[in-house]
Amino acid sequence: MLSILTRGLTFAAIIFCSSSYAGNLIQNSDARAHIDLDGPWHYIVDPYENGFYNHRYQEHTRDGYFKNAQVKHPSDLIEYDFASAATLNVPGDWNTQQDELFFYEGTVWYQRDFSLDKSRNERYILHFGAANYEAVVYVNGEKVGTHIGGFTPFEFDVTDVVKDGDNFVIVKVDNGREREQVPTVNTDWWNYGGLTRSVKLLTLPKQYISDYTVHLADGDNRTITGWVELGTGDKNAKVTLEIPALDIKHTLKFSDELRQSFSIKAKPNLWSTAEPTLYEVNIRYNDRTISDRIGFRQIAVKDEDILLNGEPIFLKGISIHEESALHPGRAWSKEDARQLLTMAKDLGVNFVRLAHYPHNEHMVRMADEMGLLVWSEIPVYWTVLFERDDVYANAENQLTEMISRDKNRASVILWSMANETPKSDARLGFITKLANKARELDDTRLITAALDTSSETDEGKHIDDPLSEVVDVIGINNYCGWYGKKPAECAGIKWHSDYNKPVIMSEFGGGALAGYHADAEQRWSEEYQADVYRHNLTMIDNMSFLRGMTPWILKDFRSPRRPLTNIQDFWNRKGLVSDKGVKKQAWYILNEYYQQH
Repeated sequence: MLSILTRGLTFAAIIFCSSSYAGNLIQNSDARAHIDLDGPWHYIVDPYENGFYNHRYQEHTRDGYFKNAQVKHPSDLIEYDFASAATLNVPGDWNTQQDELFFYEGTVWYQRDFSLDKSRNERYILHFGAANYEAVVYVNGEKVGTHIGGFTPFEFDVTDVVKDGDNFVIVKVDNGREREQVPTVNTDWWNYGGLTRSVKLLTLPKQYISDYTVHLADGDNRTITGWVELGTGDKNAKVTLEIPALDIKHTLKFSDELRQSFSIKAKPNLWSTAEPTLYEVNIRYNDRTISDRIGFRQIAVKDEDILLNGEPIFLKGISIHEESALHPGRAWSKEDARQLLTMAKDLGVNFVRLAHYPHNEHMVRMADEMGLLVWSEIPVYWTVLFERDDVYANAENQLTEMISRDKNRASVILWSMANETPKSDARLGFITKLANKARELDDTRLITAALDTSSETDEGKHIDDPLSEVVDVIGINNYCGWYGKKPAECAGIKWHSDYNKPVIMSEFGGGALAGYHADAEQRWSEEYQADVYRHNLTMIDNMSFLRGMTPWILKDFRSPRRPLTNIQDFWNRKGLVSDKGVKKQAWYILNEYYQQH
């Protein structure tokens, strides 16, 4: 497990996430036998972290809220009680479940009881889809681990801590922003706190499959390759890989190694946006079978083209934040994913940018089913501290967890390393290392980053950021007509690139309050936003190297940076759809453009 920073340590201090970390993330956790721990959890708000630190600001080791202590004698002094505390729904954020927590940033303790019929032949892994931002996890009063990062899964082996009968789990979740975090203190989205994705207790056999990847061989549409990894050694292990629709039944034999590779001749129908074919893949070890649905496709670049299955494709896209269109707050469910991606598909897209962090697993699995290509990103956003090794370790860990979870999703074609980072040698080195790590972990996808660093010249806009040398596909954010120039001045802008690479216009657009109509020169009107789109699309048509775009953004989303009364009211209004689901004029402009291209 990679080392990451935890709050309260000195500049040079780096620690491991947990000594009881389960190893590589368990692949396809939903397909494993498990106890569902979603639902109401008791919670205690703790802004001074009294349940974690004593009055000398030392971490509690014997006392603290994690002990879930109960009054046993009338004279006992215990100043908290989970049993009588209110509840929050998990998964979910605390900001939109309790009015008094809407702006809250700090520590909240979560507690839940569960019952277990413990078996000696089982291994128990406590799995979290995500917790924002720092989570300290306790089971039956014992610390089992710490995780940092708000948007990726994590898990701990709790086999030696759980017991037969009644158990409890307590999680200290802290969404406080700090300068050394990834992302750092300054963002443009809501800092939703809490156990924002599902929690489950995986019940695995003592010998189990921990991880696997199944995909087409690079450049070969007639060979399926990959590997299967065991969680424990078994020199007599035999694992069977089956893809019934392709008449594949292949046996992998292990000796002392934990990972065994395979290469199988096959003729799958290739996954595409027009025909998103998914195959049932079954991996059997002893008496357990893991089932997945996997598509097979190729993605590559050739000069300025992006090739899907060897054919050039233009990525007609839209950016999306992980904010529900069905209820207030963080999106987390299958229904949330289906609603957001259906809204995108109705717009006419074949591509979505899941900004600015890894979205929940339902989103990428739903994209697989719906035939939507995906840009997935880690929150190296704006001005993280590129000079610090601990910050890099944190970013690399989040990258590793994102790739580990989603490496089998055909829809994901782009791993994005960063968004709108300022030029510097430290930044270039930092993101280059991330890109190299991503290629080491997964050489089947393309690398990108969203840049806002193009130079102004007498000839127009010049793409000359040295980070463009590092990526496979260059992302460009440019808000002509909103943060600079008038909309009509955008149409004639010429773009030039120093690189023979495909470019995606990863952000452009402007804000509008749905229902506010005025002259096209009146900012915040639907007419103004529509004018921004018209003239930017004309500019885009003149960019010979452009191979896609993801305008900003599908729907309005909450942001503390946007306080303008009666217009923003803490919403970023750049959505093509309002927070109430109302389509703005610009939606129809982009929809017509996509229908014609």
